Amino acid sequence: MFDAHVHILDPRFPLIENEGYLPDPFTIADYRRRMRRFHIDGGAVVSGSFQGTDQTWLKAALAELGEGWVGVTNLHVDASDAEIMDLHRAGVRALRFNLKRGGGDIVGLTMLALRAYELARWHVELYIDGSMLGSLEPVITKLPTLAIDHMGMSDDCLPYLLNLVDRGAKVKASGFGRVSMDVGLALRKIHTVNPEALMFGSDLPGTRAGRPFQDADIDVIADAVGGDLHKVLEDNARAYYGLPVKERTFEDPHPTLPMFRAQPSVEAPTLRLHRSELPKPPPDTLPLPVIKPGKPRPPRDTRDQHRRNRFG
Repeated sequence: MFDAHVHILDPRFPLIENEGYLPDPFTIADYRRRMRRFHIDGGAVVSGSFQGTDQTWLKAALAELGEGWVGVTNLHVDASDAEIMDLHRAGVRALRFNLKRGGGDIVGLTMLALRAYELARWHVELYIDGSMLGSLEPVITKLPTLAIDHMGMSDDCLPYLLNLVDRGAKVKASGFGRVSMDVGLALRKIHTVNPEALMFGSDLPGTRAGRPFQDADIDVIADAVGGDLHKVLEDNARAYYGLPVKERTFEDPHPTLPMFRAQPSVEAPTLRLHRSELPKPPPDTLPLPVIKPGKPRPPRDTRDQHRRNRFG
């Protein structure tokens, strides 16, 4: 299982208040305890507004998590090419534009995104209220690849979001506790347009969300995408972040059993008989015995006259 949206809040590194809010720590150990019932073997650690453009915490997290994990970072618009490549070697694979909480220079961010794509093939992830998606059309059309966090946040953006999905955008199936939409319906519509679009993310620890990730959220996804659940929980994100997609084989839960073959007998085999030697079945109707013809008997009157003449 690949968790494509995780926040790590390590108290060893300073955090920045956002709108007067500072979250509680949420370490890698906390994350592993929370997700221990799931087989998580990779994911994407996403920079939050509380971490600004600092990269030290992200490098430390990726080093501790190890193989299969990538980073999604907030980066200053003036970051050098050397800094981008250094982060790439550390495991960073995408830029995040936090337009809901952080804002920023849209033109400068767009130029940074184009440069990062040219240097390292990084894509852009947008955290944005869906109502703003349409107004960003001039920017979005310039971005080579794009992912939308938390399904765009609201039903208002769904028609435009589906248009982006049809053009190749990815969508995080995450943050169900912070959106104002019919999650199941939105998931079904996105999956119908493109089965490779959705990528599961726990969004843990779910700061400022109405509720954090719940195990039952996986059931909501399963109901929406059916047999493509493995794509949403793992394959789509692995492919998008440039990681090897796992080979998997599916076993038929009700396989067809082979036909029964009689075991060879240990006794001597029965010799074949010719057809003429086979016993014939008795006929259904037995024939009557044949009566051979003899001399006809004389009539009764003639026999009586003959007896009188003989004996007087």
